[in-house]
Amino acid sequence: MKILIAYFSHKGENYFGGRIVCIHKGNTERVAEKLRKMTGGDVYEIRSASPYPETYRETVAAAIAELSAGIRPVLARKMPEISAYDTIILAYPNWCGTAPMAVRTFLESADFGGKRIIPVCTHEGSGAGNSFADISESACGAIVETPFAVIGSRAETCDDILSDMLRLREIPSENGKA
Repeated sequence: MKILIAYFSHKGENYFGGRIVCIHKGNTERVAEKLRKMTGGDVYEIRSASPYPETYRETVAAAIAELSAGIRPVLARKMPEISAYDTIILAYPNWCGTAPMAVRTFLESADFGGKRIIPVCTHEGSGAGNSFADISESACGAIVETPFAVIGSRAETCDDILSDMLRLREIPSENGKA
């Protein structure tokens, strides 16, 4: 099984454990790094060509504007060859009740037909929101599984729940455990 861990993350000011704090590495990036170590999968960072602001309020305003207008931001990096992968673990934060619009750009920029997508959503209490429906709509023909939600401010210590998620989804880990 060939695995791609595609993730979108935001560093700078974030809502973190009930307050706004500045973090130097995004919560979702931390989760993606753990998933890479656990699965040995390849990693692709989904990044908008126009970076989001570092301040929390400005980022929220930008996310709302993109969502409201249905904007698909241009990505900063060339897409990986999706045909080379069986499974895509898609990690993203809950922005405005769904995945960031750059994630929608990613999903609409390649043929995901027949691919297994395992959404992993970081959040601070809102769960995965509407991301299942939005991801399913954007990844035409993909087999999209129910999103797995991780509290972002606990990303540093979520190894056990990620390991359980991989086992339940029957994804082999590097240490031989499913």
